Amino acid sequence: MMKLGTHGRAAFLLAASLAAVGAVAQTAPVDREPSAGANTPLNLPANPEFFGQGDPNVRKATAIVNGSVVTGTDVDQRLALLVIANNGQIPAEEMPRLRAQVLRNIVDETLQIQAAEAVDIKVEPREVDAYYAEYAKNLGRNVEEFGKFLTENGASERSIKRQIQGEIAWQRLQSRNIRPFVNVSDEEVRSVIERLEASKGAQEYRIAEIFISATPETAAETQANAARIVQQIRGGASFLAYARQFSEASTAAVGGDLGWVRAEQLPDALAAVARQIPVGQVSDPIQIPGGFSILAVQDTRQVLTADPRDAQLSLKQLAVRFAPNTNRDQAAAKVEELTRISQNMGGCGRAEEAAQQIGAEVVANDQVRVRDLPPPLQEMMLGLNIGQATTPFGSIEEGVRVLVLCGRDDPQTNGAPSFDQVYARLDEERVNRRAQRYLRDLRRDAVVDYR
Repeated sequence: MMKLGTHGRAAFLLAASLAAVGAVAQTAPVDREPSAGANTPLNLPANPEFFGQGDPNVRKATAIVNGSVVTGTDVDQRLALLVIANNGQIPAEEMPRLRAQVLRNIVDETLQIQAAEAVDIKVEPREVDAYYAEYAKNLGRNVEEFGKFLTENGASERSIKRQIQGEIAWQRLQSRNIRPFVNVSDEEVRSVIERLEASKGAQEYRIAEIFISATPETAAETQANAARIVQQIRGGASFLAYARQFSEASTAAVGGDLGWVRAEQLPDALAAVARQIPVGQVSDPIQIPGGFSILAVQDTRQVLTADPRDAQLSLKQLAVRFAPNTNRDQAAAKVEELTRISQNMGGCGRAEEAAQQIGAEVVANDQVRVRDLPPPLQEMMLGLNIGQATTPFGSIEEGVRVLVLCGRDDPQTNGAPSFDQVYARLDEERVNRRAQRYLRDLRRDAVVDYR
């Protein structure tokens, strides 16, 4: 599960919550023939007859969780965070399903806080306030400005602070009740390091995953929901945020991040997709035992081999801006002039002088890794010599620019991860799995009254 050891980490993951849009909650059920109950362990009837007027598929807006009240206001304010993140673009007819997902999240959060309090784990208000202040700062606001912004948009400072409290409490509960009982042997760590050494030069993938469980009876509906998530992410939504809200894997709290893996470490169906999809792309739903997975390939590299994309660059950027309502034909002459000057100015030493000739802005940065650039620019930068410039890129609205390569420090050959690094990863994976089971048990034993 997530760790709150630094303000930046907490703010980053909380920001992901703001960016989430409830794709699963927004989808309509898929019509399908009822299955025979005789094929299930519960021996359910194929065509059940319901007694009473209530709709079993409708969850109420409030709940009492082991005596703790979750009010309609709590749900409204947490829901407002998602609406803010989606720029208000959530159709009214989809709000009830999204609201149900938010309520489920708050119920889980309440169970986590209660479990921590039951073993005298306290989260002090000053700790929550510190994380909240850092979160506001990362979003470019002070505490007062951020609180006002939330209130104006139907959310509240209290709602975010409650989420911070839940995450700190849950992490501390894991440290007390789970981590001490997780064992990783020295032999296991050495075995991992030996396998890495043996696979030197093999392709590795930085992968994130969203996993949604399914039974044979629910497979069609689950696949349709997963497809809707893919559609939303391809439309610009945050993969990290969707993973955190909807994935049922133990990696949900860290945005579905699996870290660096080789294809052979994945199930066959996932390995085949990982090898095929380009960096930065998201897969269609992939059926695997127990449900469906969605993969995002974030990066690739070769095991224990120097990657040219780890080179650190010294760059200067020349950018020209255009007046509002400038059309493409009007901008063409300026872009052509930028191209000519950048290609013939003789390197970075004359960048400022060249920029003055055409009214361009100059920005320098000496600490840019190739892999941190957009993929099309990565390939272009790797082919440049010192002093050369890229072709112009950008837009009339945001400006057209070129990058000039002033220097490059090539990477050293990657060494194997240290014993401590491998140990920490194995330990975290096992803690994650146990934490998921722990939360499942809390749900099973809870008394939740929906009102």
